[in-house]
Amino acid sequence: MDFEIIYSARKTVSISVKRSGEVIVRAPYGVRRDRLEEIVFERRTWIEKHKARFAVQPIAEELSVEEIKALKRLAREVLSEKTRHFAALMGLKYNKVTITSAKTRYGSCSSKGNISYSYLLMLKDERAIDYVVVHELSHLCYMNHSKAFYELIERYLPDYKSRRKLLKK
Repeated sequence: MDFEIIYSARKTVSISVKRSGEVIVRAPYGVRRDRLEEIVFERRTWIEKHKARFAVQPIAEELSVEEIKALKRLAREVLSEKTRHFAALMGLKYNKVTITSAKTRYGSCSSKGNISYSYLLMLKDERAIDYVVVHELSHLCYMNHSKAFYELIERYLPDYKSRRKLLKK
């Protein structure tokens, strides 16, 4: 994995991921490159997770105004219906669904039961869309990503892990 090293008078190594996907490693003077490569390798899952969060942004920049409007209309219709369907299946009540222009996340759920989805979700596989809907509805029960949270998702989508991977494609 490629990364940029910035040496400075510090005591610890830190890793950050820019929106562009570039990985920055900040390290104390004297830490050898091979040691930094080991650290980056150990943290590769975390790095890939953060790169994926920014992956939707370039897609949005390639869309025309008309395409964005059409995707937002489609998202309002499809995601509202999917949320109603899965909420009924799961026995959950939510407040409202809104469609946003978020570029770094596909969905969110507030403590008041408001669920938001990015219109960019409509560019993903339907199985991935269902995963995001069930994920956000599960936050109505667990406002965290605990084991119990994922067990709830798994109850309704036993293959949720493969669906989640589709979001990164």
